[in-house]
Amino acid sequence: MTGKKKNEALALLEEMYPEAKAELVFSNPYEMLVATMLSAQCTDKQVNRVTPAVFARWPDANAMAEAKEEELFPLVKSCGFKSKAGNIIAACRIIREKHGGKVPDTMEELTALPGVGRKTANVVLYNAFGIPAFAVDTHVFRVSNRIGLCRADTVEETEKQMTRLIPKEKWGNAHHWLIWHGRRVCKAQRPLCEECGLQAVCEKRIKK
Repeated sequence: MTGKKKNEALALLEEMYPEAKAELVFSNPYEMLVATMLSAQCTDKQVNRVTPAVFARWPDANAMAEAKEEELFPLVKSCGFKSKAGNIIAACRIIREKHGGKVPDTMEELTALPGVGRKTANVVLYNAFGIPAFAVDTHVFRVSNRIGLCRADTVEETEKQMTRLIPKEKWGNAHHWLIWHGRRVCKAQRPLCEECGLQAVCEKRIKK
């Protein structure tokens, strides 16, 4: 895809999803961090089902630091691995001890927390703090490479190429455009190409 086509594709995505935003329900950085950690290999809908009970019992990082894994895991079991519960508690203990109970707002400090990788850190930075960041999850990786916005074999290389392509002030929004497109149209197994607003520029569609 040429540079002109890439810019056209991004403009179309912005036009198609003007209301795109995080679909995880949260009200502060702590809730965003916990919800994002739970969302790995799990749907946002399922995370949103379990977090109200979690946040009611442990309303902040200081409270979560006192939790026990055997107390938390039954509430989040439907979101996957038991290690998630352990990582959330361990991360909150570090937040209490090293950051005064406040979720840190830098990539370095966030990725130093147990269970927090670069994708999770980018999601928290943008959604909780409004700091420009571009998170690459499975939808972003699939869609951006499938339609031709980038050509990358790894999540890390996808992030590098996409952040060079997209103006910094639009990183966070573009992340949500791609997620919404991936969930609603450009699905993993059966993409709805006939319903797609990117047919004129999509590299895979053009090849077909």
